[in-house]
Amino acid sequence: MAKKHKKLSKNRPVKVAKPEKADKSEQIKKTKIRVIGIGGGGGNIVSEISSKISKASFVIANTDSKSIKSGSRKAAKFQFGQDLTRGLGTGMNAELGREAALNEKERIKKLLEDNDLCILVASLGGGTGSGAVSTFARISKNLGNITLGIFTLPFKFEGDKKMEIAINALKEVRNHLNAIVVIPNEKVFQIINKDTPLKEALSVINRFLSESLGGLIETIYDPGLINIDFADFRTIMEGRGRLAYLNSVEIQRKEGAIKDIAAKVLNSPLYPYTIRGAKGVLFNIVGEKNLSLSDVSQISKSISELANAEAKIIFGIAQSGKSSNSIKTVLLATGCGMKIGSSKKRKARRSKPIRKIEKKEAKPEISPKKETKKKIKIVKKRKQLKPKIQAEEPLVIDNEKVRKNALQIRQEADDLEKEMIEKEKIWEAPAFLRKKTEKE
Repeated sequence: MAKKHKKLSKNRPVKVAKPEKADKSEQIKKTKIRVIGIGGGGGNIVSEISSKISKASFVIANTDSKSIKSGSRKAAKFQFGQDLTRGLGTGMNAELGREAALNEKERIKKLLEDNDLCILVASLGGGTGSGAVSTFARISKNLGNITLGIFTLPFKFEGDKKMEIAINALKEVRNHLNAIVVIPNEKVFQIINKDTPLKEALSVINRFLSESLGGLIETIYDPGLINIDFADFRTIMEGRGRLAYLNSVEIQRKEGAIKDIAAKVLNSPLYPYTIRGAKGVLFNIVGEKNLSLSDVSQISKSISELANAEAKIIFGIAQSGKSSNSIKTVLLATGCGMKIGSSKKRKARRSKPIRKIEKKEAKPEISPKKETKKKIKIVKKRKQLKPKIQAEEPLVIDNEKVRKNALQIRQEADDLEKEMIEKEKIWEAPAFLRKKTEKE
């Protein structure tokens, strides 16, 4: 019996080998990613994405019971606001969507807790997505999650009111997010014909988001020769409300493919901005075994040249498990310093009133005293014009420009006015005193 006991004791260390599997599962569990589609549009996007991406959990959140039921089976369902909406939508009433979410903060908290990365997806301009998204983002931030917002803006034909709701939602939610990706639906016309059915056009955007998110999630989870993990991702996502650019491109390997993939990953037609001036850049290159150092260098150089000179740049290299001769690049850039929408009209609005004023002050044979008074009037007129110009601008994404509010602009105008008044006092003094002061 003693011998048998010894044999069993020798075999025990072999049985202890099971923790290796537990360690692997623990490593996977360390990074939990949850993608939540809020509202009808966000739910549709997540429904399409969830069928193509594994390793992340997906949730469709809405007040509309019918919309939730029609969602993908691979996504969990989260209905909220029944007491307010009685299972219906919010009918472009963002205030109702906000209230519906606020009334169920505890349930939303349970939905978001125990996650490392929460990705909130919404088509802004409606009531539920635009109103509720800031509550989801605020709770996620308070739980300590890294939170990324991916939002689409309405088509122009949907009207100014929808765009106003969307822009207000962006302004409200951005400070609760680490980074924010913005894609105007209107940009899809650069890829498809204007006669394309609406459902097909929206599917193009959903497919783009699916490929981009799928590439990012694979980059975080899958090991590589030069590995990117969640700690690297967290480094790039540091800060609040940073404008982000996310893109994933895969092409077949052929002559000129490296130059082609670098151009495509940096210039998606769906974005109204580029990575120029980005303060954080993470990219992963996935290729076949014979991927050369020269190929990696060429792609890396194209990306880093556009980023901020002091940007944090993290890159990874992985070998593709596919037999096909392809190369793939996934790019995430945060802190992009561009504005949403064209600035041409805004420049025209700024220049017209100022040019008229400059012509008036350029009249000859005006005494210095009168000239100073006219300059003060110009400053006052500019102070009246500034709020109107700001109201017409939809959104400025760059953080520094957003911080410069109307009160700060008014203070600058007041300082300029004081400076001119001081100069006027000098002109009020008699000529002989002015000369004496200059000599002194």
